[in-house]
Amino acid sequence: MAAVVHTSVLLQRLHDSLPRDHFTLGWLMESFQKRSFGMIMLSLAVVAAAPGISIIAGVLLLIPAFQMIAGKSAATFPRFIAARPLPTRPLAALMQRAVPVLRYLETIVHPRWGRPFAAIRPMVGIVVAVLDAFVVLAPIPLTQVLPALVIALIALAYLEEDGLLLSLALLAALILVAAGSAAAWELVRGAKWLSTH
Repeated sequence: MAAVVHTSVLLQRLHDSLPRDHFTLGWLMESFQKRSFGMIMLSLAVVAAAPGISIIAGVLLLIPAFQMIAGKSAATFPRFIAARPLPTRPLAALMQRAVPVLRYLETIVHPRWGRPFAAIRPMVGIVVAVLDAFVVLAPIPLTQVLPALVIALIALAYLEEDGLLLSLALLAALILVAAGSAAAWELVRGAKWLSTH
């Protein structure tokens, strides 16, 4: 079995080959190749955790999530999104900050529990889509942070082929969805009670 190239190494190589002024999401996806799902989910999940732009990142996250459910082998965006030129400088700065963090995480996260990651891609896509609904529909500022971080953990586990981390992240997703659903149900019940009194 070929050794897995760590995400930090892939990201550093990508940083070193960034176009000077502008890049496109299409170029980015082509650079990620078979790891495009994990990389785009990780990038968008980090952005989705930030207040103010979480809804935009959340909506974009739905695209790779649905493609995973459909069994696609790599993430793609519609042409009008993929071909839009974006400034290189913010992406380069984000990559420079992310590489040392990923190097640290990779001392803990590594390939194990040899799960068939391609086979469970649709299930992972469903979980990401459900979590992403919490990101997009979060009624209170900062409530999108936890689901976004769980998506980031799922993406990292997927990138590093770490079955243990993926299992823990999926368990965290289940707990989060159950807690969020219970809270939403209580809000609905409370609203009904108030409307009848």
